[in-house]
Amino acid sequence: MNSRKKKKVVSENYMNQIPEKSRERPWRTDKNNMAVIDVENKGFYHYIAQKFFKKPRISHISLDRHGTVVWNSIDGNNTVYDIVRIMQDEFPDERERMINRVVTYMAILQNNRFITMKASGKDE
Repeated sequence: MNSRKKKKVVSENYMNQIPEKSRERPWRTDKNNMAVIDVENKGFYHYIAQKFFKKPRISHISLDRHGTVVWNSIDGNNTVYDIVRIMQDEFPDERERMINRVVTYMAILQNNRFITMKASGKDE
C-alpha cells in the first residue's frame, strides 16, 4: 500500500489565466472590510422555497479573510500566478500550501459562476 500523497499538478497554462468577476454577481464590503457576494435565488424551486419556507430571494455570501484577499486581487489583470504570489505575501506562514489553496478556491468560484477565466496570452 502506497502511503504517499498524490501531489496536485497545476498546468502552467492555468496559472497564466486571468480570472474576472462576474457582472451578474454584485458584491460589496461589510463593516469589517470583508467581501460579501450577493446571489439572487431564481428558478422554480427557489420560488417554492421563498414562498412556503420563507427563504430569502437574495443570499449574501460572506467571504473570510483569505477569500477577501483573493476576491480583491481579481481585477481583470492579475493572473492566477499573480494571485498566488499576493496570497503568499499576505499569509507567509501558509506559503507552501498556498498554490493548492488558491487553485481550489478559484475552482469553487468558477463552479459557482462568481468568476470566469480568460487567457492572458503569456503562455504562447
